[in-house]
Amino acid sequence: MGHAGAAAAAVRYLGHRPVEPLPRPELRCVREDERAPVDRAEFRRVLGSFASGVTVITAPAADAEDGPAGFACQSFASLSLDPPLVCFMVGRTSTTWPRIARAGVFCVNVLSAGQDELCRAFAVSGADKFAGVAYDPAPASGSPRLAGTAAWIDCTVHAVHTGGDHLIVVGRVDALGTEDPGEPLLFHRGRFARLGS
Repeated sequence: MGHAGAAAAAVRYLGHRPVEPLPRPELRCVREDERAPVDRAEFRRVLGSFASGVTVITAPAADAEDGPAGFACQSFASLSLDPPLVCFMVGRTSTTWPRIARAGVFCVNVLSAGQDELCRAFAVSGADKFAGVAYDPAPASGSPRLAGTAAWIDCTVHAVHTGGDHLIVVGRVDALGTEDPGEPLLFHRGRFARLGS
């Protein structure tokens, strides 16, 4: 199954009709002898110069025996104004993504400065990430909307695309808001940062 087949299967798995794709430009595979040798450690070091916000992506329990799902994510961006779309990237080996995919909905929780520990709690694998965490259900999806965040964006999964060792998940925004327009939590060069620090 090629990349397009894998993406189509992922969308079918979610139970949503895919949006008609736009015509794609002519693409050509890059041959092995054309690839620039990029060291993985150097790639991470250089890309770490790009400061990003920090989010926690959450989803409601997809079935009775599961609890809510969530993971820390810095690969998040706004994508389209009309229709309102956002996207996040998740590793193909993620154990949380299949649970979010089954739910078919998610909430992006934009973390505030000072929520470093909350981010660390959602970055671990295998633990009960919601233990002791205050949240209420987001209005459209019922996904956990974490307390004290800078903003929240409530979404339905719109499309899933492949991107190397990651998946690109596009969400259609159903509701959003900001409770406290305080400073955001940032991530830069491997550590948390704040504006002006």
